[in-house]
Order: sequence, then C-alpha cells, then structure tokens
Amino acid sequence: MIGSEIAKRYARALFRLASEEGAVEEIYNELSGFSQTLRDNKNLLEFFANPIFDAQEKKAVLNETLAKMEISGMTANFLNLLVDKRRIDILLEVEACFRSYLDELMNKVRVKVKSAFPLTGETVDKLTAHLAEMTGKNVEMTVEDDRSLLGGVVIAVGDTLYDGSVKTQLASIRELIREEM
Repeated sequence: MIGSEIAKRYARALFRLASEEGAVEEIYNELSGFSQTLRDNKNLLEFFANPIFDAQEKKAVLNETLAKMEISGMTANFLNLLVDKRRIDILLEVEACFRSYLDELMNKVRVKVKSAFPLTGETVDKLTAHLAEMTGKNVEMTVEDDRSLLGGVVIAVGDTLYDGSVKTQLASIRELIREEM
C-alpha cells in the first residue's frame, strides 16, 4: 500500500470518522481538492513543510486558504490537527492512503496503461473489460502515450506491473546474450 505507516494511521482514522458520518466520498473530494491546491502552489507546500514557521502561522495560512474553499468542518479539523501535530507535510501521502481505502470500499482498482501509440476507444474498452474480469473489480483506467516503449504496453494494476513493451523484451534479449558470452 502507498504511504508511510504514520500516513496510513491518519488516513485510517479520518476514513473511520468519515464512514461513521456517511461522508467518505465528500471527505475524500475535499482532501483531494486541498492536496491539489498544495501541488499547484509549490510555495504553499514548502511553507507547510518548513519547520521554521510555527503552528500558529501555519494554522493562520491554512484557515485563510480553507476559507476560500468549500471544506467541511471534519476536513478542516483534520487539516488543523495535522498542523498541530507537525504532520501537515504528509498530507499527500494521507490522501493517497485514504483513496486506497475508498477504492477498497467501492471495489475499485486503479489501472495505469502506458502505450507506445495511442489506443483506440474500442481497444481501451476491451482492455477495461478484460481487467475488470481479471481483477473482479471496477476498473478506473488512465492511458498515457510513451513513445520510449517502442511498441507494446505496460499495465500497472495496483502494485503489479505487466510489462509487454518491446523495449523490455529487447533489454531481456540483450541480457541473455551477455550471459552467453
């Protein structure tokens, strides 16, 4: 699973609270939205990660930022707790862990496909159906072109990687030839 043990603990605690309130997806969306704000604004991310600034300064900036967003009290309290505990720097990991708990709840698997050439809609649909059958879960797939593969595809299903790229096959052949010499 993604993330450090500390991030997993915080994500699990927030997930339990959100489950009790019946607001798991809402809390995830808010957490994801705030995390995206941090990813988009490197200065803000660096500010929260910098130990020079004390908790009060960070909370002031956090609450000012939250005031501009539509964030529930639960998410706002959680983010303030992370600042108080000097753990705001693990927020992106917490979000990833929370997403994996949500995916588990919704019987969903995230699949990343890299292809040497653009895939047709029909091919994407067939691949999605095959992966859904193989995993027994709903598949959320992202497809990305990667010309460096030369041909074939690389499919990441959770932590499992299926590499059918020409690049990898050539590297394997090259290694076999080296071993024979």
